[in-house]
Amino acid sequence: MKIIIDAFGGDNAPAEVIKAARQAVDKLGVEMILTGDENKIRACAKELGVHIEDIGILHAPDVFDIHSQPTTLVKEGKDTSLAVGLQAVRDGRGDAFVSAGSSGGLVTGATLITRRIKGIKRPAMTAMLPTAKNKFILLDAGANIECRPEMMLQFAMMGSAYMKCVKGIRKPKIGLLNVGAEETKGRELELETYKLLNNSPLNFIGNAEARELPQGGFDVVVADGFAGNMVLKLYEGMGSLFRDKLSDWFSGTGKIAALLILKKIKDFRKVMDYKEEGGGIILGVASPVIKAHGSSDAKAFFNAIRQAKRCVEGHMIEEITRTVAEIKEEG
Repeated sequence: MKIIIDAFGGDNAPAEVIKAARQAVDKLGVEMILTGDENKIRACAKELGVHIEDIGILHAPDVFDIHSQPTTLVKEGKDTSLAVGLQAVRDGRGDAFVSAGSSGGLVTGATLITRRIKGIKRPAMTAMLPTAKNKFILLDAGANIECRPEMMLQFAMMGSAYMKCVKGIRKPKIGLLNVGAEETKGRELELETYKLLNNSPLNFIGNAEARELPQGGFDVVVADGFAGNMVLKLYEGMGSLFRDKLSDWFSGTGKIAALLILKKIKDFRKVMDYKEEGGGIILGVASPVIKAHGSSDAKAFFNAIRQAKRCVEGHMIEEITRTVAEIKEEG
């Protein structure tokens, strides 16, 4: 299995990417290919003391600026590490792609270069969020601000396929983000989406109010990109608040008291740490494409690579393709 990674995406590139690629080869048994300026990659690896003789490099002299218009990637940005990596996946030179670069550029590139799965109307950005019991996948997390009911149904299909193939959940429980539990609540978008989900073969269990999400009753939560992104940002903000408050509460306590719950604190911090998941997958495109956090370090990049590996091993793309065809036939 070959995983391609953007060596110049993110705040800590290329050093942390190179470290993660080395770890992935050694610990995961995958082949790694880096995209970016070859001379800079080799110079950085030498400075780090990391040998990369068994890691491939696809030379890409440019870096896609996060402030650039995403649509410029296809023409003006075709020599960037981001575009070269996506094109390589499309050409079959790799099984999956990982980047911590521009979110907009990655979504646009994944759609136009890697291409959509046949039948998928719009790819969706995802986020894996923690709860008291488990983690759930939220989609769309910001790629599609305006959505139609049939798009929301496909988000549910794709999220269900991911949780089944990558997380091993046999019948993922799907919820529709809404302002109330009753099926009569919500805008026309939610009302019509509810009907589609309720009549689908998916394991739809009803509306999901925002206050219910942290309790862990759902495996997949479907939303339009506007509402989904607000949920994601609120989760991130509350996670930072909890971590800071925990540090404040125990900074003045005795050592014995702190030691008694130290493991629970560490477990909580681990659950809330984005580095543990790796990144958010862009669902709906023809190969696994992972968006790592912009401030990813080697640990986060390694977990993003592992996430990509699991997507390939779990035949997630094939499952989405099959489900799309199945629902289309029933419709």
